[in-house]
Amino acid sequence: MWWVYALLSALFAAFTAILAKVGIKGINSDLATAIRTIFILLIAWAIVLARKETYGINLLSKNNWLFLGLSGIATGLSWIFYFKALQMGKVSQVAPVDKMSVAIAIILSSLLLHEVITLKILIGTILIIAGSIVIIL
Repeated sequence: MWWVYALLSALFAAFTAILAKVGIKGINSDLATAIRTIFILLIAWAIVLARKETYGINLLSKNNWLFLGLSGIATGLSWIFYFKALQMGKVSQVAPVDKMSVAIAIILSSLLLHEVITLKILIGTILIIAGSIVIIL
């Protein structure tokens, strides 16, 4: 079932690029990121509240807060650079290069989380990186 969510994530990420490219026309990309973040914040909290999933918030450890916070900072920086890239480049170039994050995440998961990289995963990672290089050049 995880792959259904992953495919939906990819679908909405694709729409994100298209909608963002239209939305940032004529405005500062940082302002656009801030506006987008407001909508994400409202939607995320609406889902949590509607599903009554706030019950675990008091159980979060310092480690949870630290790493979720760092993840939020990384996400924010990613969005800022993504919107800037979209403002300057074509969606057909920016979106695929942005997806090189998949290859980087695989490499980091091996180095930091000690996840095993199979031959299939290694080949896929190399192809993602090669594809991004082709698009950049």
